[in-house]
Amino acid sequence: MSQHHKFRYLLPPGNNFAFVSKFKAWMIFSIFTMSASIGMLFVNKEIRGDYMNWTIDFKGGTEIILSFQEKATDNTTNLDLGKAREVLEKADKNVEVSDMSWEATRKSDGAKETVPGMILRTTRFSVLTPELAKATADDVMQTFEAKGIDKAAWSGDRLSVRSKQSITDAEMAEVLKRHNLQPKTWSDAERKLYTHADEGTGEYNQWYAIAGLDKFYEDTLEKAFPDKQVTVMQSYGVGAKAGEKLRNDGVKSIVYAIFLIMLYLAFRFDIRYAPAAAFATLHDGILVIGVFAVTWTEVSLTSVAGLLTVMGFSTNDTVIVFDRIRENQAKLKDKKIDRIIDISLNEMLVRSILTSATVFATTLIMNIFGTGLVKNFAFTMNIGVIVGVYSSLFLATPVFMWISHKFYSGSAKKRSLPSSPAPAPSAPAGDDE
Repeated sequence: MSQHHKFRYLLPPGNNFAFVSKFKAWMIFSIFTMSASIGMLFVNKEIRGDYMNWTIDFKGGTEIILSFQEKATDNTTNLDLGKAREVLEKADKNVEVSDMSWEATRKSDGAKETVPGMILRTTRFSVLTPELAKATADDVMQTFEAKGIDKAAWSGDRLSVRSKQSITDAEMAEVLKRHNLQPKTWSDAERKLYTHADEGTGEYNQWYAIAGLDKFYEDTLEKAFPDKQVTVMQSYGVGAKAGEKLRNDGVKSIVYAIFLIMLYLAFRFDIRYAPAAAFATLHDGILVIGVFAVTWTEVSLTSVAGLLTVMGFSTNDTVIVFDRIRENQAKLKDKKIDRIIDISLNEMLVRSILTSATVFATTLIMNIFGTGLVKNFAFTMNIGVIVGVYSSLFLATPVFMWISHKFYSGSAKKRSLPSSPAPAPSAPAGDDE
């Protein structure tokens, strides 16, 4: 006697949704959303000045993390984000300000505490602007003309000076402070390294340094919030050329991934499956990029990692759908490919929904409660899971079906079985014996 089991079904067994009849509508919708995603990139370029909200990973710049303490008690505190942003943007119109927090161990009792902080991002690498650098160099030339100066040139945050007489740090500091630049004081060992007289001409070649962007922002905030102690926790910079190379490498990695997916499917199944999966994967990438463009969400190296993960997840789902279609082609030789696809998709629908919902729920929690790079990765996965399961069911299979109709026309039975000889004509009724 068979035992009856009570299961809770997401969809009742034997569902028979007509997927194939809606393929044309889904294809039109997909092409429209892909076109809108690409169009949004050009809208951003026109309105915001760039195609996407690249982080300094890709466009180059400096990222600085700050923490704050009360001067009276040394307890950690936070700043009024609006006022801090207003103060910093007056000092540097290129700076982007956002709050953040992290877990740390308190020194006094070893307990865990949440430390409020602030993250600053700017496309600048130095406190010097081209105009300020020129004005300072000209002032140095004029001030020390009596010392036989014939060169004053900036290299990053350092000033190279050549003169017939030595210029002391204190003398140079007066000139730099006139331009609101904070000079760095060399140690005795550094002064010997960065100051020497040419043996042949007797001219002095000297280097002077100024505090960087981190110190500039620190001093700016401490002036605006005199009761707060500002501490630079981390300063991170990426050169413009390095950022451009990382961006190009990210695009290459996506193209290579699509090519390898096509190659895998061509060997795993046959050649007609490969273009369908490649088109679905391309669709997923374009729609994820489109959502980033519409929401103006930051695009970092972590976003690229998330996008590649999405492509792998979507391909895995597509492979399973294709595998079921291939199995049903072997079992249902009397049915046409359209009916086989409908049956296969109905069989795989619940599995695809449950698998994708599990991944979506996990990454949604990461997106809600995560911060920084974790949140960026989770956001990519949230969007990617949705478009990935959609493309596996409603985009890869229509392309596969079109290729089958175009180049493998006929029923599965006619394609797989050898042709039988034509039956002999029956004898006329009057010839029966």
